[in-house]
Amino acid sequence: MNTAKWQLNELSFRRFFVTSQKIDPIMADTSLLARLDGIEARFEEISTLITDPSVIADMKRYVRLTKEYKELEKLTVATRSYRELLGNIDEAHEILASENDPEMRDMAKEQLDSATDRLPALEEEIKLLLIPADPEDGKNAILEIRGGTGGDEAAIFAGDLCKMYIKYCESKGWNVAITSASEGAAGGYKEVVLSVTGDGVYGTLKYESGVHRVQRVPATETQGRVHTSAATVAVLPEAEPFDVEINEGEIKWDTFRSGGAGGQNVNKVESGVRLRYMWKNPNTGETEEILIECTETRDQPKNKERALSRLRTFIYDKEHQKYVDDIASRRKTMVSTGDRSAKIRTYNYPQGRITDHRINYTIYNLQAFVDGDIQDVIDHLIIAENAEKLKAAEL
Repeated sequence: MNTAKWQLNELSFRRFFVTSQKIDPIMADTSLLARLDGIEARFEEISTLITDPSVIADMKRYVRLTKEYKELEKLTVATRSYRELLGNIDEAHEILASENDPEMRDMAKEQLDSATDRLPALEEEIKLLLIPADPEDGKNAILEIRGGTGGDEAAIFAGDLCKMYIKYCESKGWNVAITSASEGAAGGYKEVVLSVTGDGVYGTLKYESGVHRVQRVPATETQGRVHTSAATVAVLPEAEPFDVEINEGEIKWDTFRSGGAGGQNVNKVESGVRLRYMWKNPNTGETEEILIECTETRDQPKNKERALSRLRTFIYDKEHQKYVDDIASRRKTMVSTGDRSAKIRTYNYPQGRITDHRINYTIYNLQAFVDGDIQDVIDHLIIAENAEKLKAAEL
């Protein structure tokens, strides 16, 4: 199969999975219904709890229950549709067994065929929903891009990746802003940090973590030779205020004048902020100094708020590394191991080719891809990971 033409979406994956497994829609419902016992009852229980004033007053519990409500809502809707389809099948069988009227029998056959055709895809949708979601998926994200091997060309490539992600995020309707940046001598960035907010940001962008390799003739090359350079991308779930505990009284703040464009305000107002915080890593027991700068806006209080957000995210990421390592050791998924040193994708400019090495998927629309049209590859990564999850869960 030509991977460049393998155009799948989640629905076509489900159809493929159902066909390849030869699932009998009538025989498969009993075990699946057993798994669904209690789902609707729990959904109704949470629906009541999140309107309880005592629960609303407990912010941590309220947020946890609200997330569970959203997850169970999709599963409950699918479950009710599934039960309705099974009911339609039973009703059609009863009519065919007892009814002699030709018109009634034709209607029953049509109902039976329609319900039977819809059932396998709905079963696979429910199976995917039954797999526990990553609790981080719904969060906003911090996206860090750093130039790697390749000198000036690596920094230029990091800048290209930054533009690519900004265009992609804007196409999704997400809000994206550069929080901090260190520019390269020949252009691009040695390091740039983006803050992305929206619906399900981390669950989508997490597949971008890893080493991105580019093969092209650099702008700095005088002999026309193709060079290979790299940049690393790290996508972190943004921590919310109650995810980590920070003693704000121990934070040391400095202010400074921002550099770059911005007119007289930049030259006269100390809007940039620098945060210093001594933090004890619970995983190693060592104390380390965290240094964060933010010059994102011309408003000092807003920059302080965003620097605090980055501090929470940094600590959250460090404290949850054991959790990430445990997941990686138990399920060595080819899609998202959490290993940020793994080479995940090659951008070959002479051939106009993009290759994602995790799923051996190649396409030849490089220009559109670097212009932000990356959804197709992300869809394939989601499909591949879902297939692994279904296999691991024995669903």
